[in-house]
Order: sequence, then structure tokens, then C-alpha cells
Amino acid sequence: MNYHQYYPVDIVNGPGTRCTLFVSGCIHECRGCYNKSTWRLDSGVPFTQAMENRIIADLNDTRIKRQGLSLSGGDPLHPRNVPEILRLITRVRAECQGKDIWLWTGYRIDELTAAQREVVDRINVLIDGKFVQDLKDPALIWRGSSNQVVHHLR
Repeated sequence: MNYHQYYPVDIVNGPGTRCTLFVSGCIHECRGCYNKSTWRLDSGVPFTQAMENRIIADLNDTRIKRQGLSLSGGDPLHPRNVPEILRLITRVRAECQGKDIWLWTGYRIDELTAAQREVVDRINVLIDGKFVQDLKDPALIWRGSSNQVVHHLR
């Protein structure tokens, strides 16, 4: 898995202060996407064990309290990203007590594969659905177009 950007302190992509990772790879290629540079799987830089360890350390850093981890992109549920995303969120659940996990995907919840579902079963909030330019609404919170749904899972 590659990633484009990591923000150890973020107040935009989900509630509270968070760590946010933007991964590479997206098959949806939505018209009007604000993050087109993340579409190619080989764009960005490799997601390493060191980066995974940094995210865990940042989430547990008591100097800046973080509410949780946000995963966006690209698409964290791109089939090639799923194994590493699953490993990361499993570690967050085990090592970062009380932190929530939010994930944005272009897939709808009802079209997820078993592997993608395994990821979703471990997160708190899923924002699903492709961005649709004609349904764009700047008044929406946590989503760009009105077809996208915020699923509070746990």
C-alpha cells in the first residue's frame, strides 16, 4: 500500500483532534474529486512498518490528545489496500484504547466484499458512496455529496 499524506494532528477529517492517513488507489475516479492525485495505486510513497508505528505512537501521545484515526484517500477499501488497512486498524483497536476509527470509501456498504467487510466490522464510522458532482452540497458535514451516507457502526 502507498499513501499520499499523513497528518499527525488534524481537525478537519472527522470530529475532534485526529490522525489522518490518505492512501493511494481509487477505482471510482469521481468527477469533481478533490484528491485526484491519489487515484493511482503506485502514487505516493510506500506505507512502511515505521509509518504504522508512528501512527500508533501519535494516537497514544498524551501531549496532544487525539480522538481517533481517519482513513481516506484514494480509497482505503481498494482491494489492494485492504490487507494493510486491516492490519493497521487491528493494531489501533489493540493498542490505542478509546480511539475511534473513521473511514471514507467510494464503495457502498451493500456492495462490500467479505474482505472489505472485515475492515468495516472493526471501525466506528463509515462514510460510503462515490462523490457525485451534481449532488455536491457544502453544507453537509463529513461528506461532499448528498448520496453519501455516514454510518455510525459502533
